[in-house]
Amino acid sequence: MNKKQKKIIVLIFLLLLLLTVGFFSARYYAYHGGKRDVQTEQTAFTLKTKDILAEFTTNEAAANKKYLEKPVAISGVITSINDKEVIIDEVVVCGFTNADATLKKGQTISVKGRVIGYDDLMGGVNMDQCSINK
Repeated sequence: MNKKQKKIIVLIFLLLLLLTVGFFSARYYAYHGGKRDVQTEQTAFTLKTKDILAEFTTNEAAANKKYLEKPVAISGVITSINDKEVIIDEVVVCGFTNADATLKKGQTISVKGRVIGYDDLMGGVNMDQCSINK
C-alpha cells in the first residue's frame, strides 16, 4: 500500500468516526438534553379554563401560536382524576409527572404545566408536566 492509499483510508476512518460521534451526540441530546423543567420556568400566562378554551375555539391558530409549549397556570374545579391525569372543568386535561393523592374531585385548584395542544374533537386543551401551582 502506498502513502496515498493509507491517507485515504485514514481520512475515511476519521470521517466515519466523526459521523458516529455526531449521530450519538444528537441522539443523546434528543432524549436527554432537550428536556425542560416547566416548574422552574416563569409562568407565561395565568388563566381560567373557560378563558383558554374560548381562545382555542375562537381562533385555534392564534391560540396555538400564543400558548403552545409555554408554561401556563390554569385554575378551575377538578371534574375527574385518573392516576396521573386530572381533568379541570371538563375541558383541560392535565398530565401530572407524579400522581398526587391529595387531589379530590370537586376541589378548586390552580395547575401549572406546558400546553401541548387543543383537541377539537373532544373540545379540550391538553397540558403535560403539570403540578399544583403554589
